[in-house]
This record gives sequence, structure tokens and C-alpha cells, in this order.
Amino acid sequence: MPTFILAHRGASKYTPENTMPAFHLAYRMQADGIETDVQLTKDEIPVLIHDENVRRTTDGTGFVQDYTFEQLRMLDAGGWFSKEFEGLRIPSLEELLEWIRDYPLFLHLELKTDVISYNNIEQIVYDLLSKYEVLDRTCISSFNEGSIINMKAINPSVETAYLTSTKMRKLFTYLNSLPADDVHVKHTILGRRLVYQCRKNKVPLRVYTVNKPSLLRKCFRFEIAGVFTDVPDIAWSVRAAEERGT
Repeated sequence: MPTFILAHRGASKYTPENTMPAFHLAYRMQADGIETDVQLTKDEIPVLIHDENVRRTTDGTGFVQDYTFEQLRMLDAGGWFSKEFEGLRIPSLEELLEWIRDYPLFLHLELKTDVISYNNIEQIVYDLLSKYEVLDRTCISSFNEGSIINMKAINPSVETAYLTSTKMRKLFTYLNSLPADDVHVKHTILGRRLVYQCRKNKVPLRVYTVNKPSLLRKCFRFEIAGVFTDVPDIAWSVRAAEERGT
């Protein structure tokens, strides 16, 4: 099984992150899947934006949770990146699902519940995934173990992943206690021992955020489950070269 290339917030090096153009471009760049972040609006609509506050990636200010979906859609989510993308809107999760169900892409959703505890976000997201029949190719991740536990309580067969940016001495004991199926780690803690332990414990390992060709080659040679990257085109070229042995 090859290491999957997962477009981190879409092809976010080239387009505004977590927007429909970023997802469309990732597909054209032959990514195997899409990674994106989910927050809830004031009226409990799941939307795709990384930060709890809108100021970095829109022309607005304040927290996502204080906007209704209609109010949030009035913000410009592309102008901060370049004039070419002025007028882009923050997409809803449903907008992404309507598009992705017709494409052979895996979906990785990070529930952004480690700062703000969004009420019922797990059930809301699950219901939409079920509606669009993409549960079998979706992985739900979070830094917040509570979200993983909640999702497993809704449906134990949903694939889940625990996110971590730090080394943990008893990682696999902890994963079993959640329980989480997979682990997603920051590239700085990737090493031979972690790869060996994941393989031994049959835990799929994915690494974020991998953009440099040298680090991409390292990941592909370790034959981990997936890499999250802002540059799926570069990742694809590096993987192809590794497969050719060049």
C-alpha cells in the first residue's frame, strides 16, 4: 500500500486554505485525499476554517462561534492570499461533501475542539457524513480526546485518529484507552522507533505537515499510511520518483 498524499487544507501553498478552489486544485494535482478543519457557527452549521478566530484568513474579526452561517458567508476568505482570490467564501462542510462524493478522494476531518468545545459537533458532522454516504472513506481526527470518544460512542466503526505534536511515552496504551484507530503526528517527532511501534501495534501512522522533498522521501521510505502536505504536486513527484527508484 503506497503512502497516501493528503492535501493539507487543500493545495494550500497555491490557493487560500480550506476553500473550494484549494480542494479542486488538490484533486487536479492527484492528491489521494483532502484534509480540512471543522468549526461550528452560532447556528450550528459546520464550516471549514482552521482558526477559531476569523481574522487571519478573512477580512473580518471575532470568533466563528459568534457568527451565524449567513453572516460568516459575507466575509472575504480569499483576499488575504492574493487579489486573484478576492471574494471567496468560507465553505460549509456540506458544500465540500456535495462535491467530494463524486470524486475518489479520502476525507480527513479535524474537529477543532481543543480550544472551544462545540456542543454536539460530533453528531452534527456524523449525520452529514452519513447523509452523503462518505463514512467509509472518512477519518475523524482531533487533539481533543473527548471528540474521539464522542464519535466512537455514536458509531464504533467510524475511523478516528488522535493528533499530537509531542512525544508520548505510553502512546499506544493511551490510544487504546480512547480508543483511537490511527495516530497523526507532527513531522518533528517522526522517527524509526515510532514507525516500528506503529507497525507492531497495527496503528496507521500519518505525519503533518510535510512539504520539503527530503522529508517527503523519508516518509515514503518509511512506508507510513499518509502524509499531510500543502504541496500535493511536489509530494506526488517525489513519490513517483521513489517508486521508480530514482
